[in-house]
Amino acid sequence: MMQITSEQFAARLEQGAANARAAGFDGLLIAPGADLAYFADYLPVATTERITLLVVPADGEPTMIVPALEHGSAADTRAAGAIRFVDWSDGTDEYVPTAALLDPQGRYAISDVTWAMHLLGLQQKLPDARFESISRALPMLRAVKGADEIDRLAAAGAAADATFEDILGVRFAGRTENEVAADLDRLLREHGHQQVDFTVVGSGPNGANPHHEAGERTIEHGDMVVLDFGGLLDGYGSDTTRTVHVGEPTDEEHEVFDIVKRAQQTAFEAVAVGVACQEIDRAARAVITDAGYGEFFIHRVGHGIGMTTHEPPYMVEGEEQPIQAGMCFSIEPGIYLPGRFGVRIEDIVVAAADGAHRLNNTSHELHIVR
Repeated sequence: MMQITSEQFAARLEQGAANARAAGFDGLLIAPGADLAYFADYLPVATTERITLLVVPADGEPTMIVPALEHGSAADTRAAGAIRFVDWSDGTDEYVPTAALLDPQGRYAISDVTWAMHLLGLQQKLPDARFESISRALPMLRAVKGADEIDRLAAAGAAADATFEDILGVRFAGRTENEVAADLDRLLREHGHQQVDFTVVGSGPNGANPHHEAGERTIEHGDMVVLDFGGLLDGYGSDTTRTVHVGEPTDEEHEVFDIVKRAQQTAFEAVAVGVACQEIDRAARAVITDAGYGEFFIHRVGHGIGMTTHEPPYMVEGEEQPIQAGMCFSIEPGIYLPGRFGVRIEDIVVAAADGAHRLNNTSHELHIVR
């Protein structure tokens, strides 16, 4: 896979400045996390109380304030040629050189993951400056992916697909959710993931909790089991959900599963450039509601994915942001019957001029496991 080049990082910085300018901001303040990796090709070994902050002014030179002891690492990146570095040393007030990079009365969009102590330190130095959440102020900053990013998301999706194909061969009945989750973790890594973020195994009644984490419940014959798993491969995320059944399902279980499968396909077919994000949620929700299970679909239908597994855009009622070519997001309707079982089917898709393309391609059929 081609490496992201220094020229591409420079272009990201230029586009970030342009987005800030167009939205009326004086700049972006980028803290360690996915935003910093995206713009500066840099993540400190450990995010600590020492401030590291990339300032991307609407007009001017991008500058990163870094601890002196970490200067070498920060400057040894593909993006370094487009960034000026300002060091600060232990025993000094780091907010003095940081504040000097900002307009005392400026308006800035700041990374959501910025430590509160750093934001408060800047506010103390610059009481007339305004700071706003970057994901709320500029939600589309990283939402439209380039071809290189889509290739990485596709590779992560393929690795998650291979993991699912392999997990179908393990024994479920008589083993705990934690044991199956450990299998998912191992398989994701075997298929190339450097980081595993979640391995949800919701068996029987636990499957009715969309955010159930694997526990010590022993999986039994007759259980529906929700498998939701993903992580990072080469810096980009995977996230897929499939629902399997231990032994033969009942007619009701088949019916609920088929409704969710139809809702997922309907939402997929609703994806088109220019369509509001909320319409994807509405498409899936209409199928489930018409079938009489609307009250049991209790979460949005999707979220963006990229360098983090949850990021804008969100496919949810009230989100009128139009879909653009290059947006990557999940489509994951579900039905959750309290105390009984749950069903969810999730694919990552990329929007294109001709509609949506799946980055997960395993079967949507109800797989029978042992």
